Amino acid sequence: MNAVKKPSPIMLRNIIITLFAVGVIALIIYGLNKSKQSTEKPIVVQGQMEMQSTAIAAKVPGRISNIMVTEGDTVTAGQQLIEMDSPEITAKMNQALAARDMAQSQLNKAENGARPQEIGQAKAAWQANQAAADLAKSTFERVDRLYQEGLMARQKRDEAYTQYVANQDKADAARLQYDLALEGAREEDKDAAKAQVAQVDGKIEEAQAAQDEANLKSPISGIVDDVIVNPGEVIGQGVPIMTLVDPNDQWVVINVTENLLNQFSIGKEFVGKVPALSSPEHSYQMTFKVFNTAAMSDFATWRATNTEDNLDVRTFEVKARPTKADPKIRSGMSVVVEIDPKAVNKKSNIAY
Repeated sequence: MNAVKKPSPIMLRNIIITLFAVGVIALIIYGLNKSKQSTEKPIVVQGQMEMQSTAIAAKVPGRISNIMVTEGDTVTAGQQLIEMDSPEITAKMNQALAARDMAQSQLNKAENGARPQEIGQAKAAWQANQAAADLAKSTFERVDRLYQEGLMARQKRDEAYTQYVANQDKADAARLQYDLALEGAREEDKDAAKAQVAQVDGKIEEAQAAQDEANLKSPISGIVDDVIVNPGEVIGQGVPIMTLVDPNDQWVVINVTENLLNQFSIGKEFVGKVPALSSPEHSYQMTFKVFNTAAMSDFATWRATNTEDNLDVRTFEVKARPTKADPKIRSGMSVVVEIDPKAVNKKSNIAY
């Protein structure tokens, strides 16, 4: 058997030097990677809090006599905010009330019929006219018998007959007046009187609605954000008076480039810091849930590139609601979100 040849000292030295060089190179590469990872800072995006805002405007013109709330006050739905002085509305209300009294009196008269005194007066008039007609009839009969016997001229007979007919017509007319007094108004007259009352009631409701609008009430529960007018000012119809915000309806708006959009997909939650509510000892954070993403206008957000390897940049608007609304939040507060650079979508070759 041949003896195993031992490596020479020179060969051993070369092997050791080679292994040492490889180790040094590997250590350098590892150090560079660790240095790169340690210096890779999180991506920071900033958003702004918003809340549902409602503009309160007057539906009727008038002069502001009293402002019953101040900025920052919490109000409930139906609470009075503004008191206005409007002589025109007051005059319309008084006119409508007077017209209703008149219409109601006509309706009462139609439904109740004539008063007992009026019925008695109509009956007496009928009886008097009927008595006169009976007397005229008796007179005519006597004159007619004398005429038949040749003792009375035809002229006298005709005069007696005419008097009898005239008195009987008066008695019949008086009887009709008495019957009307007993019967009362016709159903058509009653319906017309009721319609008149309903029409005037509509005018009263219209005037009342205008008066309620003059005493402006809050349509929602919220916080008074801005009072635009001052007492004594005259305002027109539709002019904004103040704005209310709903502290329970709040969200954050963040503008991000599309390479970060995978971090803000709809339904995804993320954590944001609110600097306005933070302190040096405590960072105030809130959890948000994305409910909408939309591409922003091209002219403001499209960033073109001229290189062959990169694509153009598009910006998206992301809206997210806090999982739990905080009444301390106000519109305009900043929200800072930190994104791990490892999680950024690097598959798309986007230049930014």
